[in-house]
Amino acid sequence: MIKMYGIKNCDTIKKAKKFFINHQVDFEFIDFRDNPIDKTKLQTFVDKVTWENLINKRSTTYRNLNDEEKGNITLDLVLKNPTLIKRPILIIGDDIMVGFSEKNYLKL
Repeated sequence: MIKMYGIKNCDTIKKAKKFFINHQVDFEFIDFRDNPIDKTKLQTFVDKVTWENLINKRSTTYRNLNDEEKGNITLDLVLKNPTLIKRPILIIGDDIMVGFSEKNYLKL
């Protein structure tokens, strides 16, 4: 089963959900706002994909960070601001996929 992490009102999440439903792929959706991720899980994400691939630099939240925060992304900063995380985060077994890509999703 695929676990999808994100925020329910995110357009990219809506696209990913629609893709899985249309392709009859079972998934579990976990909303960061309703069920905040813990420090251990976030560290796992970072270890697998790095901050560079995990942080959504186009988000309003990121743009509102000061230069020091942008240069020093921490677990606590991201846990306090989960919208910094690029969406969706897919957990497939031991693998993690970040963002929506129809081409990559078809490979699943």
